[in-house]
Amino acid sequence: MRLAVIGAGGRGRDAYGRWAVDHPDRTTLVAVADPDPSRRRALATTSGAREYADWRPLLADATGLGLDGVVIATPDNEHVDIALAVADAGLPFLLEKPAAPSLSELERLARHVRTSRARLAIGHVLRFTPFWRTIHQITSALTLGPLMTVEVRENIGFWHFAHSYVRGNWRNATASSPMVLAKTSHDLDLIRWLVGSAPETIYSIGELGWFHRGNAPVGAPEHCLDGCPVADSCPFYAPRYYVEALAEQHGHPVHLLGPDTSATGRLEALRTGDYGRCVYRCDNDVADHQQTTMLFPGGVTATLTASAFTAENTRNVSISGPLGQLNGHMESGEITVDLFSPGATLPTGLPTLTQHAEAKGPMGHTRYTLTVASSATDLGDHAGHAGGDAGLMAAFVTALTEDTVGQGQLSFSTALDAHLMAFAAEESRLRGQRVDFPAWLAIHGTDGAP
Repeated sequence: MRLAVIGAGGRGRDAYGRWAVDHPDRTTLVAVADPDPSRRRALATTSGAREYADWRPLLADATGLGLDGVVIATPDNEHVDIALAVADAGLPFLLEKPAAPSLSELERLARHVRTSRARLAIGHVLRFTPFWRTIHQITSALTLGPLMTVEVRENIGFWHFAHSYVRGNWRNATASSPMVLAKTSHDLDLIRWLVGSAPETIYSIGELGWFHRGNAPVGAPEHCLDGCPVADSCPFYAPRYYVEALAEQHGHPVHLLGPDTSATGRLEALRTGDYGRCVYRCDNDVADHQQTTMLFPGGVTATLTASAFTAENTRNVSISGPLGQLNGHMESGEITVDLFSPGATLPTGLPTLTQHAEAKGPMGHTRYTLTVASSATDLGDHAGHAGGDAGLMAAFVTALTEDTVGQGQLSFSTALDAHLMAFAAEESRLRGQRVDFPAWLAIHGTDGAP
């Protein structure tokens, strides 16, 4: 399959583009478009792809390039215009999440998909990880009985939140999108996938509680390297992360500072660049902690907690039903399943490295412990998504080969539901009111399906 990548930043280069380059038996990366010459050259050099400073001439050359598909990984506010142009060119495409930064833009995309029958997939990578696929296999087999509660905790990691949502591209809802969409649309997609339907009601609370000027230490400058008086004790002192902790890392996220990833180059970039700013003096406005509660048909309840203030950058999940309970930790790949019925067992064919059972509790119920292997090595700090990036690209290329982009696991309809759930949650947070989801969809002129 002959692919083009539009947007050669962290996602376009290190996730999707890198996979294409690493799998020459399945893909040839023939074109890359990015306005930054160093970014597009870094990807083009490893692949031999033709370089474009703008996506428009790339699409104009689509026939000559013999394109089979396109990956769109530009900044959020550019997604819809490019997606519509690619759809009009008749090309199937993978669109990085969030598909659109605002509800009006999402509706514009959905309308175009309906009328043009565009073939697209959204970059919800987590459902392509062995970890979440195992959980889905267990729950869909009714091993726990009908689902009653689903709890997902998104531990963003204090350093990752500062990088992406205080200093980085997703810091400002107007310039990008709300945190509940930019970050936790992954989790909402997982919840939607596990439960199997859209919710009936959504209620969300949260705020920007810490990363603002009111919490700036006395004398803190605009940039960390301008003589910060608390540099030795501040958890968010930029050089400690980008220069010291990531000293051996020259790809993501360090290359986002600039083309010179030497220690000297990093320090120079941090002196005046966005990633060297004091976390209390940025133009960020997205929530740094948020909790969303959902009620689904049949009485299933779900909660999603997202927090910047965590020691890990991973996800925890707890799912319960009348026949058992499942708990999982994504980074370690460990899943425990307690089955309450005598003699109950797990479904066969689970993709695990280890599995053992032991009796637990006063009723002697059985606890299974499974360790699920990632299908791919991650790309460094908070990248790779436990094999999800690789899994999504493999699925996308297979769908290109079979002409099934936009179907099955790559369906746009469930991805659209997750986005709409995020916008409803943000409206609930801002208004302090519960949202009746079907009525909310009717007001906004969409039924949640393309």
